[in-house]
Amino acid sequence: MFDYKSVGLDKTDLQTMYKWMDLGRKIDERMWLLNRAGKIPFVISCQGQEAAQIGMAYAMQEGDISSPYYRDLALVTYLGMTPLESMLAAFGKKDDISSGGKQMPSHFSKREKGILSQSSPVGTQIIHAVGAALSLKMDGKSNIAMTTVGEGSSNQGDFHEGLNFAGVHKLPFICVIENNKYAISVPDSLQYGAEKLSDRAIGYGMHGETVDGNDPIAMYKAMKEARERGLNGGGSTLIEAMCTRLTAHSSDDDDKYRSKEERDELKSLDCNIKFKEFLLEEGVIDNNWLDEIEKEHKEIVNKATKEAEKAPYPSPEETYTHVYEEGSLNNG
Repeated sequence: MFDYKSVGLDKTDLQTMYKWMDLGRKIDERMWLLNRAGKIPFVISCQGQEAAQIGMAYAMQEGDISSPYYRDLALVTYLGMTPLESMLAAFGKKDDISSGGKQMPSHFSKREKGILSQSSPVGTQIIHAVGAALSLKMDGKSNIAMTTVGEGSSNQGDFHEGLNFAGVHKLPFICVIENNKYAISVPDSLQYGAEKLSDRAIGYGMHGETVDGNDPIAMYKAMKEARERGLNGGGSTLIEAMCTRLTAHSSDDDDKYRSKEERDELKSLDCNIKFKEFLLEEGVIDNNWLDEIEKEHKEIVNKATKEAEKAPYPSPEETYTHVYEEGSLNNG
């Protein structure tokens, strides 16, 4: 676990990865508190899945296309969505870059960073990413398109159709299943019969592997190799990242379907804590460094929160903007 030297990473890389994991966690925790204070309506947490998200993101390059799912706050933060932009979306403010305050929170998008918008039906982002990969291949660009899904979404028709198309055409495409073992309240034992979801890759004619999603180094390695495979004509890759969902499915979910013992056990699997402890043991960081990061991230999150709170809401007149085609009514 955390074998960083064999994949070409150094101590500075490890510090950077932890910083982004911690920032993702801090933004998420603040949103959870804001929801409980009645200030924002809804939160879907990434807590426990930061290692998988930052590990894969660290292997991506400028020009790559991402089509994330709703639990990818840490991923999109690393890729270029600012904490303020995420807060504006959470508050539903006018300057929300994803929808101008109209879309449900956690529907990430930022065109200039290659982050594709998503729909509320789960799994549709897979088709978008496959289409982007086809475009990249047709244009001869040295970039890949990737998408992420929960294991529940891997049972949707979009998943099978998208991966089959990507396999047939050997697209520079990567699909990462962030398997936290629960589709809202449904455990993995009632979702699929396979031992490993990565085994499905065989049927699509692509490479598949299961990775410890609590290990950012393992995720980086798998993603880096998948990216190289896609660009070198080796086709698409399906990665199953075994993750831990530390919170309930969302701020509206009561996760008593998980026993107290199970929920308590999850705390020992917290990827941020485990990675931090490793970095301390290896002498990569020390407590003074951690104190500085804590202060820096607190200031970032506080600033983003205050600015988003003060920002204006969209006016009622904007309700139908970008909903109906303007000037299409025949008034004559």
